[in-house]
Amino acid sequence: MKDGARVMVVEDDPAVRTVVGDHLRLAGCRVAQHRDGAEAWEAFRRDPPDLLVLDRMLPGLSGDEICRRVRAVSPVPIIMLTALDGVDNRIDGLENGADDYLAKPFSLRELQLRVNAQLRRSGPRGGDLTIDAGPFRIDAAHRRAWIRGREISLTTREYELLLYLVQHPDAVVSRDEILREVWRWGFGDPSTVTVHVRRLREKIEDDPRNPVFLRTEWGAGYRFGWEDVC
Repeated sequence: MKDGARVMVVEDDPAVRTVVGDHLRLAGCRVAQHRDGAEAWEAFRRDPPDLLVLDRMLPGLSGDEICRRVRAVSPVPIIMLTALDGVDNRIDGLENGADDYLAKPFSLRELQLRVNAQLRRSGPRGGDLTIDAGPFRIDAAHRRAWIRGREISLTTREYELLLYLVQHPDAVVSRDEILREVWRWGFGDPSTVTVHVRRLREKIEDDPRNPVFLRTEWGAGYRFGWEDVC
């Protein structure tokens, strides 16, 4: 875990809020805790954290609304921690901008591992690796990306997904493969990939409904390329 990472925990259940906060502090994080959604949003605006652990059902302002507001201004990683399980709820959370989704009841160890993974992905990397791929340019040292000279505002997951696709041009990659290689999950809900592909298309395609860079290969997965475009 990044030493001294600032994590905001937004949870209206005092028992859950306390145990999560205490566990992350023991892991080396600096933790701010809020029970009210509106209060948490104001605190975020004043001083954005390195990562947000967000309950979905909150007084004052819902977790979904906070997620949407944060995504409008910041790529900070968001882990939704909620009792609303199931595929539809997971998709809703991801479409609102969450990077990860952990259902209650949950393991504190699993939460910590997911926090660690998000912080690793969101931090800068050493070296001076720049990738030029057709209209795309990626600065891997600082985790920034451009298309045709325009910088793309990407969440941590969207950046990791674009980087993986750029590194595998013209290859057909399945959703299960993307889950393994980008999410580092041995198993999981493939709809997670579907949602992030949709969000990435909205940022790199002129017409996301008719993509030319990130195309669907029906029954197989996705193919990313630019030779037919440039």
